[in-house]
Amino acid sequence: MAAVDTALPTRRGKKATVGLPGQNDVNPHGLRWWRELGWRHVVTWGALAFAFIPILYVVSSSLNPTGSLTGSNTLFSSISFDNYVDLLTDPVHPYARWFWNTLMIASVTALGTVMIGAAAAYAFSRFRFRGRRGGLLSLLLVQMFPQMLAYVAIFLLLVTLKDVFPAIGLGTRLGLILVYLGGALGVNTYLMYGFFNTVPRELDEAAKIDGASHAQIFFTIILRLVAPILAVVGLLSFVGVFSDFLIASVVLVDPNSQTLPVGLYQFVSQRFSEYWGVFAAGAVLAAIPVVLLFQFLQRYIVSGLTAGSVKG
Repeated sequence: MAAVDTALPTRRGKKATVGLPGQNDVNPHGLRWWRELGWRHVVTWGALAFAFIPILYVVSSSLNPTGSLTGSNTLFSSISFDNYVDLLTDPVHPYARWFWNTLMIASVTALGTVMIGAAAAYAFSRFRFRGRRGGLLSLLLVQMFPQMLAYVAIFLLLVTLKDVFPAIGLGTRLGLILVYLGGALGVNTYLMYGFFNTVPRELDEAAKIDGASHAQIFFTIILRLVAPILAVVGLLSFVGVFSDFLIASVVLVDPNSQTLPVGLYQFVSQRFSEYWGVFAAGAVLAAIPVVLLFQFLQRYIVSGLTAGSVKG
């Protein structure tokens, strides 16, 4: 039997080969999808696994009734809420008190950081005065020094203030808040300053013509337009204070006034494996406010940036 000619003539006299079954198994559409999107899915799932595996391990350890570190190697091998009960009913370690102290200190510090940084950024953005550039640059340069260099100075300063003003001395929550607010400028002001410059000055001039003062312009007009950067600074400040251990451990010496990072450290400072389950339970509960705040502020950040891009 004669062989079948698989070449067909084309318009220009050339022959086009007709692929028989099994010859062209490679799918060009599949390769194109892999080059453009496929590898991104692999990277995304790898990043998600890298991020979620530690979280799953901590949640599993908090539900493990054995409470030991070696007994928590198997994820969700046993589920019990004994660690949470022990955490909230331990009279020696007042977790609820630590939780309240941390929320209060982080919330007040975040609010104060936003207001102080916004006021400074508004002044640098809208006013023209001698030393404006030097002051803005100095705020940025001061933040370049490591914070650990100031721990001894902060301790000695609070010890001295305790003799004069006991309310803001060593071991007080108000003193810790003032220490945090002392470093609220710098990068936050520089960050807000760039965002304030994107707001048209014509709005200020129109408000001045209507008789508005600088305070009215700042609180009623500018703060609403720069809401995205306020949300970002507030979130970063809250998370930073909420998870801070070093400064809080230096300032707060009374167990009833300590924050969550300092208090939870007591569970693992001496007998790490024995109280690992209780420590994991405390870490899970401590993560809830941060996650809720991020989810709440994320809507305002996204909507504000979207509205700004449309207006621009």
